[in-house]
Amino acid sequence: MVVEICTLGGYNEVGKNCTAIKVDNEVIICDMGVHLEPYIKLTEDEDLIAISAKQMTDVGAIPNLQPIKNWIKDVIAIIPTHAHLDHIGAIPFIANKFNAPIIATPFTIEVIRSITKEEKIKLNNTLKVLNPKASLKLSKNIKIEFIYMTHSTPQTVMVAIHTKYGIILYANDFKFDSTPTLGRKPNFERLKQLKGKVLALIVDSTYAPLKQKTPSESVAKEMLREVMLGTESQGKAMIVTTFSSHLARLKSILEFGKKLNRKVVFLGRSLNKYIKAGEKVNIINFSKDAEMTKYGRDIRRKLREITKKGPEKYLLVVTGHQGEPKATLSKIAKKILPFDFYSEDEVVFSCKVIPTKTNEANREKLEEELRKFGVRIFRDVHTSGHAAREDIRDLINMVKPKNVIPAHGEIAMTSALADLAAEMGYIPGDTVHIMRDSQKLLL
Repeated sequence: MVVEICTLGGYNEVGKNCTAIKVDNEVIICDMGVHLEPYIKLTEDEDLIAISAKQMTDVGAIPNLQPIKNWIKDVIAIIPTHAHLDHIGAIPFIANKFNAPIIATPFTIEVIRSITKEEKIKLNNTLKVLNPKASLKLSKNIKIEFIYMTHSTPQTVMVAIHTKYGIILYANDFKFDSTPTLGRKPNFERLKQLKGKVLALIVDSTYAPLKQKTPSESVAKEMLREVMLGTESQGKAMIVTTFSSHLARLKSILEFGKKLNRKVVFLGRSLNKYIKAGEKVNIINFSKDAEMTKYGRDIRRKLREITKKGPEKYLLVVTGHQGEPKATLSKIAKKILPFDFYSEDEVVFSCKVIPTKTNEANREKLEEELRKFGVRIFRDVHTSGHAAREDIRDLINMVKPKNVIPAHGEIAMTSALADLAAEMGYIPGDTVHIMRDSQKLLL
């Protein structure tokens, strides 16, 4: 029996997710992400741009493939679980090293297409669409199955890798949201059917230290309703910023903008990319109710038009929720773009600050600039897309894996998940395994 797991990224940090799973002489790579902290430090941008793979590797922004150099010829599939950059962002830089298809849900494939087309990056890999809840036989001995999950971007899946030795269940990222505002609830029934058949559960540990259940996206929607509709904003500019990939959140923002009788305008490349991808696969249709402006020169023109007609007539949805210097909100705050803030204009951050030194410093600088204008700042209008401790407990109870491997986290996060598993009867070093980047585990 040979099942070997190599942790290429996401086991020292939140991001750069990439795990290679070898079953006998065939290898599947789940996720191929970028580490956003060094990437944003390098580029000052939240969007993916074409720079060299060497630069990205040198700063630790993409996975180091050296530990699997002897496996490269055996890779039969690259499977990103969803469309976040920390799960797909390394694909344009290193996927061509593998003679293997990229298999993902329709939305995720569309985002990958959009990134590579915009940056004129040629992928030699076949892009293969597999719908949520579908399965695919990769070879005589391996079948993959997508299990629908909720997260902070559409069509997120867990990947069940069926082998003669048992199932490897790759659960990076997910939340258990039974009242989502976009898409279906998680496929709990299918998870329960896997009980006792799972050799190893590779699972998101980002929020494992939080002793709670992650609140539903419907809670975030009500938080937004309170801020956007429950504050006195008449005659004032209103700007909202959130994760560009969070189509459910953007849907709520658009809905409340319409209730305010404001014309909704999306400003920024990243927003345009994810919204267009969502429209192409028929998840959303924002274009009928809102304008989208993508590039800098067009954003300048649109902001001049908005200033002339009256900002109080508009809801501006912009990039830059983490304070990225090259994003639209930072450029407005620094007067690089032609838009004037006035006292008691509203800026809503429908997000949390991702806790890295770069993000925290960038957001602090941005908020400092905004306060100079006397604007009202609403922070943390948000619920997470990551499972907290009690959701993870439920998942482990549903599938009863033989082994638990905490992923997607710094050591405090993976250790918290390992502690939970130990509390549930798993044995550290025997049936629960804390891994670091570039390590291998033989099951």
